[in-house]
Amino acid sequence: MQTGAITRASVLKAIAEHDELGREAFVERYHFGKARSYVLVHEGREYDSKAIVGVAHKWDQGRALAPGEFSGGKDHAAAWLKRLGFQVRAVQNPDWVRDEIILACDLVLTNGWKGLDAKDSRVIELSALLQLLPLHADADRNETFRNPNGVARKTSDIATRHPGYQGKPTKGGALDVEVLNEFLARPSEMAEVARLIRQGISSGELQTLDQSDDELDDDFSAPEGRLLLRRHRARERSKRLRKKKIDSVLRSGGTLACEACGFDFEDVYGERGLGYVECHHVVPLHEVGEAQTKLSDLALICANCHRMIHRRAPWPTPAELRAAVVDRRAARRCSPIELTQQRSNAVEVHTALGGNG
Repeated sequence: MQTGAITRASVLKAIAEHDELGREAFVERYHFGKARSYVLVHEGREYDSKAIVGVAHKWDQGRALAPGEFSGGKDHAAAWLKRLGFQVRAVQNPDWVRDEIILACDLVLTNGWKGLDAKDSRVIELSALLQLLPLHADADRNETFRNPNGVARKTSDIATRHPGYQGKPTKGGALDVEVLNEFLARPSEMAEVARLIRQGISSGELQTLDQSDDELDDDFSAPEGRLLLRRHRARERSKRLRKKKIDSVLRSGGTLACEACGFDFEDVYGERGLGYVECHHVVPLHEVGEAQTKLSDLALICANCHRMIHRRAPWPTPAELRAAVVDRRAARRCSPIELTQQRSNAVEVHTALGGNG
């Protein structure tokens, strides 16, 4: 399908044909199956979104689209309908993401690693909180989205995966186990993450974050989840803090070279790169809490190194990334035997200087 291939009028004609034939006859005529991802909601009735768009194509382009001709995946038809002003609703709710599981796992922890009932006031409260999280578009939620029954089931999924549970675990998912293991390994840190998410939602701060970084979420990794990562990045982009850090470095006679790889924008790009560098919080914000950021908490790094730091948890410090860069460069220049000798020499010097790490 090309942009503009169907119109709102053609969709309404497809809806009329659907109503005239009936659902079963309509989808059978055009060889579509029952919608499994999204339905079109029009005047209080639900329609199979993909079938409607396929038939609408007939009215504008002379032939109906076959089910296999939707190149954009399961969201293709829904996206077209939304652009034309129609309401689209998810058939199934989206999978739970890390932030949501952290909150559910924290609740199970406070309940002695036991699942909770849907009527429990704590489950009802968490259900209401999860519905406020800006993690899933309205169109991706149906009427049962994170309701108390669903939250209670998730607490059982987590509780039955605990090492001390003796029975048969419920279905759950790999991410439930991953977050559970993080709680078992670092209970106080993960409980603090849950507290910060709750606090950020209650205060409204996390509800108003710019969500334009959604496309980066899959490339960035943080144990605290997407919301606190977005807040971390929003604070890193503070023009005021960045300017104060840059001014401080320049006043002390330093340069704006990347603290990890040494890249200097001005050296490479001349006047265009003058004064440009990115700012990175060395310690994740969930670890420092709400304390005021100090300039010593910030590092100046290039865009590439910034992304590499955030790409996989745990995040390396700029110094640790710099060591990896130096090691990598040395490896390309040296034979394996020479590199081993260099590493050995480095350890001996470090020990002689009193190092213990």
